[in-house]
Amino acid sequence: MRSAYKGLAFAALLAWYRWRWNGVDFASQISWKVRCLRSMNEWIYEFSSVFEVRCLHIPINDRTPFEGLVKFVENSVKNEHAMSPDKPIYLVGDSFGGCLALAVAARNPNIDLVLVLVNPATSFGKSQVQPLIPILEALPSNLHVTVPYLLSFIMGDPVKMAMASVEDNLPILQTFEELSNSLTSLLPLLSDLADIIPRDTLLWKLNLLKSGAAYVNSRLHAVKAEVLVLSSGKDNLLPSGDEADRLWASLKNCKVRYFKDSGHTLLLEDGINLLTILKGTITYRRSRRHDNVTDYLPPSVSDFKTIHQSDRWFKVATSPVIFSTLKDGRVVRNLAGVPDKGPVLLVGNHMLIGLELRPIYEEFLREKKVIIRGMGHPFLFSKATETSRKEISTIDTMSIYGALPVTPSNMYRLFSRGSFVLLYPGGAREALHRKGEEHKLFWPKNPEFVRMAARFGATIVPFGVVGEDDIVELVLDYDDQKNIPFIKEWIEEMNQDVGKIRVGVDDDISNQQLYFPGLLPKLPGRLYYLFGKPIETRGMDILKHRKNANVLYLQIKSEIERIISYLKRKREEDPYRNITQRTLYQASWGYSAEVPTFDP
Repeated sequence: MRSAYKGLAFAALLAWYRWRWNGVDFASQISWKVRCLRSMNEWIYEFSSVFEVRCLHIPINDRTPFEGLVKFVENSVKNEHAMSPDKPIYLVGDSFGGCLALAVAARNPNIDLVLVLVNPATSFGKSQVQPLIPILEALPSNLHVTVPYLLSFIMGDPVKMAMASVEDNLPILQTFEELSNSLTSLLPLLSDLADIIPRDTLLWKLNLLKSGAAYVNSRLHAVKAEVLVLSSGKDNLLPSGDEADRLWASLKNCKVRYFKDSGHTLLLEDGINLLTILKGTITYRRSRRHDNVTDYLPPSVSDFKTIHQSDRWFKVATSPVIFSTLKDGRVVRNLAGVPDKGPVLLVGNHMLIGLELRPIYEEFLREKKVIIRGMGHPFLFSKATETSRKEISTIDTMSIYGALPVTPSNMYRLFSRGSFVLLYPGGAREALHRKGEEHKLFWPKNPEFVRMAARFGATIVPFGVVGEDDIVELVLDYDDQKNIPFIKEWIEEMNQDVGKIRVGVDDDISNQQLYFPGLLPKLPGRLYYLFGKPIETRGMDILKHRKNANVLYLQIKSEIERIISYLKRKREEDPYRNITQRTLYQASWGYSAEVPTFDP
């Protein structure tokens, strides 16, 4: 029975690795090939929990021309569309599969398709292997055995592919041993590839690539589908970075994520999870338009591990300390004082460029198994932030954790679903503050978030965080940059497309210009968080009396200012505020050990 919640992913995974290993009994070989495919199998397994997956398989001896393959995929897509006309169909095309996906999209502009193109072979005409094709054609059959060794050097980064088979969190020496075994086991298996890819098959595939790229490039103008291009910076087979530039400029609805240190076989590399990328780029949807509330997919265990690994050095360097306040007023070092069930509104102060965000998301997920839906400036999620060489960014990570644009309708719908919502009333004005404004609140006069919370009986938890002044120094703020002519022009140009969050309000907070502050890192100190005593809005007479809402609004603001002052004072008592003392402690007790702090 077809799930009501699953979309369809027709996975046209037709990259060279499929051709290389086609026909091999993977299950019977405890070899590098099996272990190398483990990372791909893991994301396909996760993929199948969300999508109904169809994979296209091309037998080695098949000689169907490109247009025949396109029609085959097209018929399958049309059949699926006829059964579920309101659902998008995802075409995942790796290398040659990217040509197939684009061709199907060009021929079917009225079907809702989402294309995920991984180093698409549309640039085959400019491929680095073009000079080798005449040599391969003239190569005697008895020398064909050398071809797999040649291809192995251009397909991808063998170290990253081998790392996919090495378990996480192993001791350093054992990690190197496992990696060495994976790499050395590859060499004797390369000779098998000559049997798997006969000479005539290889030449046919090369000609198929050539015809497929030519077919698609003449029809790019007809592609109306949503497109996500994943390109590698160290692709030795195709100029994938330059091709991403071209596709981003040519296609009407295209995003790019650039992996500067990855090779051609991106999906085989360690740490690459396709579903995670779809979540971060907000590419997953269940209908024609993405819904920030209902289309959100919570992070999986592998998402959490991947993000935690990429973020671990920041956590080690800043060693966040998180406190909460129990109902009796006692302060404890955990989140026990925060309610377990929503709706809950977390209201606090923003630090410079949101330095405090990741530890909050991770700690709530780790300790309370709760997803926080953080409200961010709509510009951060807009097309204006996209480029043809955009790498996986902090915004992508925050989107995986649950961030979404701040709008009244989004907040209303989240509260109606009993969600935990994170709100910064000071918004961009606090996150992009000027020099000397560390830990200061810049709140609007309107108390609408209080009235919205009261409408649903949400519990409001005020919190404060300090520590940015121990981590970075602001050397170029907005006032400095607007006095530099070319930077001023760039800021003005960037802000032309930035809409106002508070329509009809004309104040310093609503008119905050977005810019990139100039920062210098410091020898890191420590981040300190304190969640105050929860405030129950259920039963409060707020909706009918705006004066009561204003009183509660000012009470929350005053409580956050009190918390900030408390943390700034108490951190002076922390013997481990300095990273040197923390490093010595962790060297003795392990880097996973909780570093002590002041007594609250």
